[in-house]
Amino acid sequence: MFRRTFWFTAGAAAGVWATTKVHRKLKQLTPENLAAQAANKAIDAGHKVREFAVDVRAGMVRREAELGEALGLEAPADRALPGPRHLAAIEYTEQPRTVYSAQPQDGRPQDARPRNSHPRHYNPHNRNEDH
Repeated sequence: MFRRTFWFTAGAAAGVWATTKVHRKLKQLTPENLAAQAANKAIDAGHKVREFAVDVRAGMVRREAELGEALGLEAPADRALPGPRHLAAIEYTEQPRTVYSAQPQDGRPQDARPRNSHPRHYNPHNRNEDH
């Protein structure tokens, strides 16, 4: 009789344990919980990247100082960023727009070239292969 009671109690306890374990796992797999876990991991990754960037910056400053001493440069490194760069002006001639005398049905004038080739975007020195 005690054996049956023992095994009945052990089985009931195992059932309760398994049920609570399954409910906890299901609660972890809800969309809200998964989104919160992903956000926390993204924040942690951002902190790690920031710490890495700070370490790299400190190592860079230290190495610049070592190189400055080795090369005999006495001037301290300027911490400010360089000024803005001045781009060379690219000159091009704007091509005149040819308007046909015949008007399309919607009343707008018709151009000789497609709409996406506006003369402001024309650059004869463009070496990009995607143009």
